[in-house]
Amino acid sequence: MQGLWTILMLVCSNIFMTFAWYGHLKLAEMKISSGWPLILVILFSWGIAFFEYCLTVPANRIGYIENGGPFNLMQLKVI
Repeated sequence: MQGLWTILMLVCSNIFMTFAWYGHLKLAEMKISSGWPLILVILFSWGIAFFEYCLTVPANRIGYIENGGPFNLMQLKVI
């Protein structure tokens, strides 16, 4: 069951990170953030990335073999 939770949390964290990396470009394309200063765009992306870390860190801890999970470090990286 730990393996399933790990994979689910890592998939969700990847979705958050994709929005953090590229969401500001889509917002600019839609004319929502086109006038924002760069620092505001950075803070916006970091705000989204915060939620990515809230999923990634526990997923890696839960899934790591030395913490009772089914995956080694290389497997976690690939997932």
